[in-house]
Amino acid sequence: QVRLVESGGGLVQAGGSLRLSCTVSGRTFGTYHMGWFRHTPGKEREFVGAISWNGGTTYYGDSVKGRFTISRDNARDTGFLQMNSLKPDDSAVYLCAADPTPWSALKNTREGYTYWGQGTQVTVSS
Repeated sequence: QVRLVESGGGLVQAGGSLRLSCTVSGRTFGTYHMGWFRHTPGKEREFVGAISWNGGTTYYGDSVKGRFTISRDNARDTGFLQMNSLKPDDSAVYLCAADPTPWSALKNTREGYTYWGQGTQVTVSS
């Protein structure tokens, strides 16, 4: 059973920063790509970014490019989403996800990921 647990969400003022973590258990961490998505009620789940199994490649959605950075520490079974210059529009539930096909290209759709966390709320006040 693969389990993903996000943490680090909270309330922050516009312009501030937060770092989210995603801890994975139940499978060797370095054997899958990791993605981050966000969800706001009434909107489609939005791709935030992804990182390859070895951390060598990253890929970001247009709305966060240049402000957010994804990284991972395979020794700690943890992935990270560093969010800087936050805006009120960034408010959402942020979810991490795992794609257990490390030989494939990074994906930007929810269908490309098999395992999901429950999410952590990020609220950015103006």
